[in-house]
Amino acid sequence: MIRHAKQSDLPNILEIYNDAILNTTAVYTYKPQTLASRETWFENKLNKQEPVLVYDERGEAIAFATYGTFRDWPAYQYSIEHSIYVNKHHRGKGIASQLLAEIIQTARNNGYRTLVAGIDATNDYSIYLHKKFKFKHSGTIQNVGYKFDKWLDLAFYQLDLNPSQSTKH
Repeated sequence: MIRHAKQSDLPNILEIYNDAILNTTAVYTYKPQTLASRETWFENKLNKQEPVLVYDERGEAIAFATYGTFRDWPAYQYSIEHSIYVNKHHRGKGIASQLLAEIIQTARNNGYRTLVAGIDATNDYSIYLHKKFKFKHSGTIQNVGYKFDKWLDLAFYQLDLNPSQSTKH
């Protein structure tokens, strides 16, 4: 079941996110986050009215998704960038697809025009997932990150959420 995250979900969200930091190239950073940093992140999301959704299995958040500002300049206000993370023991069950569908619908309902995904270019599953939802490849920045003793390429995919709308209002 998908629902809005609660403060009590933050330890699970932290565990999922830190696993991605330490073991994957889904996040281009090195150091695990603290619970305090996730609490601040969550509070900022709530203050900006940016959704944090979780996939709940028997009362436990086993995946989460969110979106937020694409770039912090006024003309980008109609574009957002999203992220989805699934607990390593629950991948391959269609959870990311369900969360992405919900993120897309939420973004549409909020009047956004473009949904952006920045994906490590070797993350075939995430690329496949986004193509399944009609995201278009808009470019790749080569050698933009360095992790696990190798250079990383970042592929950008985008989805036009409301082609008939010219603004969020």
